[in-house]
Amino acid sequence: MKIYCMSDIHGCLAEFEEALALVTEHLYEKDAKLVLLGDYVHGGAENRGVLDKIMRLEQRFGSDKVIALLGNHDEWVVEGSATIDQTERAFAQSEYDYDEKDDDEYIDWLGNLPRYYVEGNTIFVHAGINEHAGEDWEWSTTDDIYTEKSPAETGKIEGLDMKVVAGHIGTAEIAGNPRFHDIYFDGESHYYIDGTVLDSGVIPVLMVDTDTDKYYQVTESGNWLIEPYGEDY
Repeated sequence: MKIYCMSDIHGCLAEFEEALALVTEHLYEKDAKLVLLGDYVHGGAENRGVLDKIMRLEQRFGSDKVIALLGNHDEWVVEGSATIDQTERAFAQSEYDYDEKDDDEYIDWLGNLPRYYVEGNTIFVHAGINEHAGEDWEWSTTDDIYTEKSPAETGKIEGLDMKVVAGHIGTAEIAGNPRFHDIYFDGESHYYIDGTVLDSGVIPVLMVDTDTDKYYQVTESGNWLIEPYGEDY
């Protein structure tokens, strides 16, 4: 199975469409899926456009081929502490004529998104899991860890022979390099794919080949095996 994934779109529809252009044709293949790791809103100006795009992709290819996960910004909208356009509800209500009823369909859809997805040797999640639980991670990870875990953990996960693919925290921050917005691999158990689109203008695309347990960055020039950060930078 080939799993294409991206994260932290944050209302940036044009950048999302550029990333999807590398992926969509593959979704017609039997052994391909798209996994989106959350944070579809807040930041860019096309929040509803991004949500519409994902919902149409689900309808077109099926929810077994297009899997959207819940991010912390999406959860704030579901909980009512934020609107689709603003992270602070009070600000949105004071500055805009906001009708929550117009967004009921989006809020209902977001509220039904899963917090993680597992395929082969890989756990896909917005922020992270309870790594201290080893093989019992699925039963001991609380909802807030899935969507808001911070800081990002690196290194080998003891007692768990799996990889974690997550977004949530920009790879520039994890790498300690403000110019780095690609996929970060720690050489052990973690791949982080939030390229901070609001700064970089790019949404990185990761492809996981679960048959070979290899991880590639998908680009216009081809798929490139991801090396641990520091070996090429």
